[in-house]
Amino acid sequence: MGRTFASLRIYNYRVWFFSALIANTGTWMQRVAQDWLVLAILTDDNAFAVGAVTALQFLPLMFFMPVAGILADRFDKRKILLITQLSQAIMAFALGAIVLSGHATVVHVCIFAFLLGTASAFDSPPRQVFVSELVPAADLPNAVGLNSTSFNLARLIGPGLSGLLIAWVGAGWVFIINGASFIATIFALLIMRGADFYPITKRATQSGKRGGIREGLAYVRGRQDLMVIFVVAGVIACLGMNFQLTTASMARSVFDKQAGEYGILGSVLAIGSLTGALLAARRRSQPRVRVVVIASLAFVVTASINAIMPTYLTYAISLIPVGLAMLTLLTSANTAVQMSTEPHMRGRVMALYQTVMQGSAPIGALVVGWISQSISPRWGIGIGPAAALIVTVGAFIWTRKHWDVEVRYHMRSRPHLEIIGPLEHEQLAREAEMHAVERTPGDQAR
Repeated sequence: MGRTFASLRIYNYRVWFFSALIANTGTWMQRVAQDWLVLAILTDDNAFAVGAVTALQFLPLMFFMPVAGILADRFDKRKILLITQLSQAIMAFALGAIVLSGHATVVHVCIFAFLLGTASAFDSPPRQVFVSELVPAADLPNAVGLNSTSFNLARLIGPGLSGLLIAWVGAGWVFIINGASFIATIFALLIMRGADFYPITKRATQSGKRGGIREGLAYVRGRQDLMVIFVVAGVIACLGMNFQLTTASMARSVFDKQAGEYGILGSVLAIGSLTGALLAARRRSQPRVRVVVIASLAFVVTASINAIMPTYLTYAISLIPVGLAMLTLLTSANTAVQMSTEPHMRGRVMALYQTVMQGSAPIGALVVGWISQSISPRWGIGIGPAAALIVTVGAFIWTRKHWDVEVRYHMRSRPHLEIIGPLEHEQLAREAEMHAVERTPGDQAR
């Protein structure tokens, strides 16, 4: 088996990968159906209403995810995931039943969005860390990359399939199908081999939930490399990655398209994302801060071009490089945070990271929804690369001042940007300590 799919040789991870592919496909189908239900069926193309629903779906993450990180560090992650997956299945079935009965309102969708967001808040940290118990430490970068591959392959399939199903049988059945998709994950968790896990060594922590959260916050504050990643990725996720909302607004308000064409946009975006995930899975070394910063620059360029595309076709095509830049940023940030964090802190740190990434979504969804509704959907897209440019330039200035970073531009042969200097000196030192790997001075150069 090639390097790209190396982790699939491990039984537990293989079972998890394919079950997650099914569940993620259902989740993407529901996201498209939910936005279309609010935008085109329950309201008269009200982008702000879609933003409000999205905000409610992500609002619980801000409050519950740090607590979920403590639970992920202290309890059996597989049991937590069984509970969260079952909860999400029940809620998807219930929402589908209400929609099929013909009694659904925006209020109903808001309530279920909040409930699903609550379940997702407790699901995300153990899900992120669970993969580190399925594979040896040396295979973790590949496993994280394949996780992104599964997620984005589902993103490639789900939106287009959802658009077709909405047109054929209605949005209600899409929610029912999503509920059924969670059964695959539950079944996979039940058939995994307990003897084949790679358990994380636990270390005593402060007692009580508040102490655990404070310990996680103190750990992140003491890590400059993590702080840079959190700020750069968090700002871009908040204002630049509201694709469900922006593609729906562009499809309806700018290009006057229907559900099928809207679903296709999500699948086209996933082409670039899937490419980025496969490239990440092939990466041998751990990504560092510089990859995150360069990927954010790529996002600025590609998203800016996407915002000004004049036709539906050119807009759709321009989503491919946007997806590639976005996925490179997200996968690099996710892997860098996981692999550079001590195992006994990983659940809490990943919970804080996911809180920043997803917890900021309510703010971003409301801002982007208001801009799309009041000014133009194109400006709803444009606020993302504008914010990304500001935070990326700020990161360059800060790192050059504190880490003695040198930026070089190469225009001959293969034009590219190179960042040289001790940009990740803390991270490299931590890797040497964690993995007991001797490095030569040449290995430290960047």
